Parts: sequence; C-alpha cells; structure tokens
Amino acid sequence: MANITFNKLDEQEYARFRADVKGIFSIAVIETFGNQVGQEEIIPDDDIDHSLYDPQCETLAVYADGEKVGGVVVKIDSQTGISWLELFYVYPDKHGRGLGLRIWQSLEKRYPDTKVWRLITPYFEKRNIHFYVNKCGFKIVEFFNEAHRNPSRPSGGSDFHDEYFIFEKVME
Repeated sequence: MANITFNKLDEQEYARFRADVKGIFSIAVIETFGNQVGQEEIIPDDDIDHSLYDPQCETLAVYADGEKVGGVVVKIDSQTGISWLELFYVYPDKHGRGLGLRIWQSLEKRYPDTKVWRLITPYFEKRNIHFYVNKCGFKIVEFFNEAHRNPSRPSGGSDFHDEYFIFEKVME
C-alpha cells in the first residue's frame, strides 16, 4: 500500500497545477462529446483560479511513495465544519491502482474536524460518480440541469458546464 503525502503548493507552482487540471479534466469531455466541443474551454482558467486564490483553500500536490501522482484543492471552513473538494485529479497513467481511494482517505485524516464534505462532478463522469458514491461513501444530494439551475453559478452554455451533481458525505 502506497504511503500518501501532500505538499502545499506555492503560487509559482499554480501554472503547472492549472495545466494539469485542464489537461486531465478535458479527457472525459472529449471522450464523451468528441471534438464537437470546439474552442470552448472545458474548464476556464478563471474557474480554476477561483479555487487556487481563495484564502480558505489549500492547493496540494499529491505523492504516493514519494512520486507525484496528482493534485487537490480543498476548501476548509472551520466555522461550519463543511469542506469542499474543489479540484481533485490523479494522473491517468496512475488510474486503476486504488490511489484515488487512498488519497481520499488521507484527506479525511488530514482534516478530521470536517463534519461534511461536498463536491461537484459533471453528470457524464461515470467514473467519478462510481468512485465518489461506491468507493468513498458520498451521496448525491442535488442535480443541476436545464430544469433546475444553480442561481449562484452562471450558465456555461453547454451540458458539460450546466449539468452536474452535488455530492455530500456526512462524517461519522
């Protein structure tokens, strides 16, 4: 079993993190929708930067046995005990090894005062849905779509921007 560790990133490392997020998140969109997404940004820099520069967020590189395997941004609210998994990725060549679950379990231990974890994932990301529900114990608590828009998020103009689930995990 791999030893999972985290390294807090400095602002000068954000460009590499942003590039990783954009590249990895685009894989599922292109697999699902093909190249028909055209020039539309799959995840705009502003969306990523919103998390990277939020003072409540921590941006972390993730290592397994000393080898970098991914990254994560978490938003910790110590007042409410509600934390958000803002961004989370594992490099595609590391998939299928159980690292995602071990990383998630390590995050739970890193933030033991979190009472509820929340995250957003697109409706078409079956791999993510399986992972969060069946492996990590999250429940789907809301589905935003054309008939039920999120008033706090502007429309992205496409299904992969506007149709997504809110997941929640209440900690024991």
